Amino acid sequence: MGGFEHFLRPLEPLNQFNMKRGKKYDEAKALIEKEFYGLDEAIELLKKTTVTKFDASCELHIKLGVDPKQADQNIRTTVSLPHGTGKDVTVVAFVGDENVKAAKDAGASEAGTAELVDKINKGWLDFDIAVATPDQMKELSKVAKTLGQKGLMPNPKAGTVTPDFAKAIEEVKKGKVEIRLDKDANAHNIFGKVSFDDAKLKENLALIIKKVLDAKPSSTKGTYIKSMTVSTSMGPAVPLDTSSVSAEVR
Repeated sequence: MGGFEHFLRPLEPLNQFNMKRGKKYDEAKALIEKEFYGLDEAIELLKKTTVTKFDASCELHIKLGVDPKQADQNIRTTVSLPHGTGKDVTVVAFVGDENVKAAKDAGASEAGTAELVDKINKGWLDFDIAVATPDQMKELSKVAKTLGQKGLMPNPKAGTVTPDFAKAIEEVKKGKVEIRLDKDANAHNIFGKVSFDDAKLKENLALIIKKVLDAKPSSTKGTYIKSMTVSTSMGPAVPLDTSSVSAEVR
C-alpha cells in the first residue's frame, strides 16, 4: 500500500517495549483459553477482548515460512475488501498539472508533483497512501528514500503506479489494501473495526488470508503459514488454527 500497512503495530502488541499492561488487558487476555481458534470463535473473541474506549481496529498478523530477501519469495499483492477497513485513508496523487482536478475529484486530498515533492523534502508526510502516474516517477526519485523508509513509495505491484490514477484512488478509498512482508516475513493488515458486524469482519478477514494462500511462491519449502493471530488495537492476540482456517477460506 505504498503505505497500506505503515500505521499498524508489530505482531505482539507492546511486548517489545516491556510495558506494564493494565487490568483491562489482563482480563481480556484471560478470555483466550484455547491454544487455537477458528474464524467464527476468533471474531467473537475480538469483540470481547477490545480494551480501548474508541472503536478499535481489527488486525491480522501472519508469519510466513519464506525468505523476503529472495525476489521470488517476497510477497507483495493487493486485495479489495468488500466492507473496507473502517479507516478514512488519506491519499495523495503525483500527477501532471492537467490531471490535478481529476485526482481530487476521485478522492485525493492533494495532487500534483512539484509542490508535493517540495513539501515532502521539508518533512511533510501527512498521508497514508501515494498514487502516481508512470510519467511522474522520475520526479519522485527526489523523495524516493524518504517515501521508501515510511512504506509510502508508489509501486506497480501495489497498483499505485498506473495511468488510471482515478480508478486507483477510488479503489484505495473504498478498501483496497496491500499485503506485503516485513524483513522477518510478517504481514500485518487491518480488516475492519470492532463496530463491524461479525459477518463483515469474517468476509474481510477470509479474503486477506485467501490472498496470502494464493500468493504462495512455488519455490517455498516446508511450512508456508507458520502462525496467524488476530487482535484489536492494543488488545491481546487471538491465535488462529492455521490448518482449519486455511481450509475454510479456500
